[in-house]
Amino acid sequence: MDLGRVITAMVTPFDEQLRVDYKALENLVEHLLATGTDTLLVAGTTGESPTLSDEEKLQLFKACKEIAGSRAKIMAGTGSNSTLHSIELSKKAEEVGVDSLLLVSPYYNKPTQEGLYQHFKSIAEAVDIPVVLYNVPGRTAVTIEPETLARLAEIDNVVAVKEAGGNLEKTSKTRVLAPNLEVYSGDDSLTLPMLALGAKGVISVASHIVGKDIKEMIMSFEEGNTKKAEEIHLKLFDIFKTLFVVSNPIPVKTALNMIGVPVGGLRLPLSEADAGTRAVLEKSLKNLGLIS
Repeated sequence: MDLGRVITAMVTPFDEQLRVDYKALENLVEHLLATGTDTLLVAGTTGESPTLSDEEKLQLFKACKEIAGSRAKIMAGTGSNSTLHSIELSKKAEEVGVDSLLLVSPYYNKPTQEGLYQHFKSIAEAVDIPVVLYNVPGRTAVTIEPETLARLAEIDNVVAVKEAGGNLEKTSKTRVLAPNLEVYSGDDSLTLPMLALGAKGVISVASHIVGKDIKEMIMSFEEGNTKKAEEIHLKLFDIFKTLFVVSNPIPVKTALNMIGVPVGGLRLPLSEADAGTRAVLEKSLKNLGLIS
């Protein structure tokens, strides 16, 4: 299955009572599909997955599938730090009809490499749809090492890794040890260098705001126009960093509201952007001509 070049780690829109806002969700999906998104990642970290119930997640998967239809694939965030819970949610997501799963490495309980292998293997073997692994040691306190990724790549439906470890040497090693495992950048600012290492694309936060540019950067690189790709990367570098000036998704939700794509607020323990964060975002968005 081709998951495309730009996978957007989609925010979850909330209404004033912080319930899922399905009207705003439809508007957001249409915005993303019009600006270069190939696959929608629903209920990932950017979607505030820790504060969504399983029922809310399943309803979101279903709603996004209905809104997008055949225009985009749906990737469901069903990973957790409980293997049994992840298996149950993954099976239910498959029944809803999602196209693939994103499985984050278990957080807080800090498994060994063998524990990681057994965790992901158990979930992957419980479903028939493609599985994308998610390595993000900054949030989980564990790294899925290249050797473990190579073992997992031998499982038929483990097809890709979202690599947000920020370590290009480990990405290189993964490409050597598991050449058939597709790699997606998990950091917008590292997408271009990771393309040089054979990455397929990006699982992006910034694509909410500059999706067309990100798609153009990737395609320019693929077509051999590396100078154009470099120019786009450098133009977007400020927004890439600004969207992570405080914990994601606080900045991107704030930026979406600023550019006229309403997505509401955030559920605690995430709090609204303060004046300093808003000022930095405003400056970055003005520099790109996205607000006046």
